[in-house]
Amino acid sequence: MDKAKALPSYLLQRYQGWKATGYAENQTWYRRLAAEGQRPRAMVISCCDSRVHVTSIFGADQGEFFIHRNIANLVPPYEPDGKQHGTSAAVEYAVNALKVAHLIVLGHSSCGGVAGCIQMCQGKAPELENQDSFVGRWMDLLRPKYEMVEQVEDPAEQQLQLERQAVMTSLENLMTFPWIKEKVEDGTLSLHGLWTDIGEGSLEYYDAKAKMFEPV
Repeated sequence: MDKAKALPSYLLQRYQGWKATGYAENQTWYRRLAAEGQRPRAMVISCCDSRVHVTSIFGADQGEFFIHRNIANLVPPYEPDGKQHGTSAAVEYAVNALKVAHLIVLGHSSCGGVAGCIQMCQGKAPELENQDSFVGRWMDLLRPKYEMVEQVEDPAEQQLQLERQAVMTSLENLMTFPWIKEKVEDGTLSLHGLWTDIGEGSLEYYDAKAKMFEPV
């Protein structure tokens, strides 16, 4: 591979600053993590959006969360077809190898993936309809839920509701994995659905009894 380049200078400077301060001050902890391996209690499935900073929201240190990020924090259904499945592989490793106790799906406001799904469903994003659009085919996971928000007139409210439905889609699909279903039913694994407002810093959780999202 002859196209890879060195880090841009601003990233190199940030690394050097972290190595001299953040790492130096916590060297024992980092070496312990390296020697003993990771033992996260929770896996977080969140969006790739650069504004969603999972460890900051929960004040987590290295080694606390096993984090997987993808477009619109979606989990596909269980599909053992012998093909490559990045999200499913991450979930399998977290549950069966790391034996996390919690699976957290974190959605967020102003999600570009969800906005793209709405545009696609409204016939306003033909580029996402193309079979060579990886984003479009990924958002097909959420597409069936558009029917639930189609009649919402206010665009902002429609977006918010579909963002929450993205979280619900992932929770529902997680339960199609037989080894997740088994662990949830025997009480060794719990599922959690969250949604955060980036601008307000607020957090909501899905209340299964009330069947709605409630503020934390």
